Amino acid sequence: MDIETLKTLKLHEFEEAASGYRSSSDMASGAKDALEQRITAQMQKALKGAAAEAAVGQLREVAKDFHYVQVECGLVATALKAFAADMRPAQDKLTRALSEAAEHKFTVGADGAVSYPAAGKNPGGDPPGPSSAKGTTDEGARRMYGQAALFDPNPNYKIAQDIANRIAEALKEATDADHKWAPQLRKLKADDDLVVSDGDWADVAKDTEGVQAAGKHYLDSLPQPPKDGSPKANADWWKKLDPDQQAAWVALHPDTLGGLDGLPATVRDEANRMVFDERRGQYQTELNGIPKPPANEWTWITAGSYPAKVHTDEWMEWEKKYGDRYRHLESSLKGMGAIQNRFDQTGKEGLPEAYLLGFSPEGHGRAILANGNPDTAQHQAVYVPGTTSNLEGFGGSIDRMTELWRTTHQVTPDASVSTIAWLGYDAPQDIVKDAPFEHYAYDGAPAYRKFMDGLDASYSAPGEPHRTAIGHSYGTTLIGAAAQKGDLNADDVIFAGSPGVKVGSADEMDVPKGHVWNEEADGDKVPDIGRWGHGGSQWKMGGGVFLIPSDEVFGANQMNTHPEGSGPTATKGSHGHSEYWGRDTTALKNQALVVVGKYGNVTAPQ
Repeated sequence: MDIETLKTLKLHEFEEAASGYRSSSDMASGAKDALEQRITAQMQKALKGAAAEAAVGQLREVAKDFHYVQVECGLVATALKAFAADMRPAQDKLTRALSEAAEHKFTVGADGAVSYPAAGKNPGGDPPGPSSAKGTTDEGARRMYGQAALFDPNPNYKIAQDIANRIAEALKEATDADHKWAPQLRKLKADDDLVVSDGDWADVAKDTEGVQAAGKHYLDSLPQPPKDGSPKANADWWKKLDPDQQAAWVALHPDTLGGLDGLPATVRDEANRMVFDERRGQYQTELNGIPKPPANEWTWITAGSYPAKVHTDEWMEWEKKYGDRYRHLESSLKGMGAIQNRFDQTGKEGLPEAYLLGFSPEGHGRAILANGNPDTAQHQAVYVPGTTSNLEGFGGSIDRMTELWRTTHQVTPDASVSTIAWLGYDAPQDIVKDAPFEHYAYDGAPAYRKFMDGLDASYSAPGEPHRTAIGHSYGTTLIGAAAQKGDLNADDVIFAGSPGVKVGSADEMDVPKGHVWNEEADGDKVPDIGRWGHGGSQWKMGGGVFLIPSDEVFGANQMNTHPEGSGPTATKGSHGHSEYWGRDTTALKNQALVVVGKYGNVTAPQ
């Protein structure tokens, strides 16, 4: 970078280009939303048959193209904006230095040297003559030049050296910014086909990391989210950002925004879908590069007089090198496939758009998915799954909340409802080894409370929403722990197959009296087994009595799970631990009635 280039650099043109890319990103986002949320949804609602399915499939591919364009153009816009922000201080510094040189009638050369005229006196020596100063950014050289200026009889030398040093600083800062951003901007380009592959999304992830690193100074200059902020504080922070600042946060740190309770559901969904597509591309690309497990996993050996079945050496070598990572990638991709499948189901049987309110494939995984926008829904239901829940099996939780959404619209066709599957905690993964311990519930309870508070902070419809907390199995224990240790922002609580909720009375559940509901199906063994680990107690019952929501003395409203009615409106019964959300079951219908506030229609066991 030389003086003339930096002096004449038109940074406003980079900012105008950034605005153009931002507009392209916004247009691509609008086109993607139109395809996903309206056009394909209406087609799936109104049209049937192979031709319709094929057309919907093609439109989904176009939507993927638009999403790719949206993300990449957003990155380019932010990179250009950050580049201009990095260059402007250097340009301003140069402009000020050149202006000061002109004021002193100094001449600045193309190499940054500052020439100055004769001045001052030098008693006993030659008169001070004209000379020049060469700038430096080296601290040792600067100290040496500074010492020389103290003894130089020409006062212009000190002034010229200071100006030359600032010019050198400006050129170095500009050169550093140029070297930092040039390769990042060159990387932000797509291949020349119309297919957005897993590899393309893996490249997007790399692009995002690169722009994050290069743009750290720019992002640090923006207003930061409150540290450990409440949902309301998060919401206030987001509202105060201008559109460019919001866009920069979405482009550079979608992983941060996607996890901030209190932000609008549309913002969290967009951020999490970026992370989702990038991680899915990364995981699939990585999995494709790992050799498949050897087909000959087992062999027989003779130990003494008895044959024994053991792993082959080939399989053991593969297992040591790839096993854990291979299984993590496969299981995570299975869960991602279930989430994508729900996205693709929008419009079928009237299903609303889905909102991804949380996502991470790390560890056992995290995912939060809403049917319908909770920010505008009059009724919100937030479901917590239990033992063995993880990203791989998240499809089951999605299906349960999808069925609940459908059933709420059967009992109240015009209801405004959002049903949410919340896997926002590390659930116990083994019924015997993990489920008896309470720390999983207490560790996860704060995140659940914060999410529920966040639904309040982001709510944008008139009035107050009606919110129901729903738990299954160990999920009920988490909800109980959330109410026991803090404020549970809910109007109703529904338990299904509960092994105990850490408290011994419905009155301790932090909801209005009479608004705790419970279901226990025939053949469900979990409640009675679990009471010894997670049951609560009441002072009036004395010590040593462990109560669960199925006990009459607990005080919950018991809901029927047996078959009801006859003919087209008949409902089926539920049996065992996992049938509370079966389609057309009494258990599911009763839950739906609570969610929409039709308490008088809820039926009790006979």
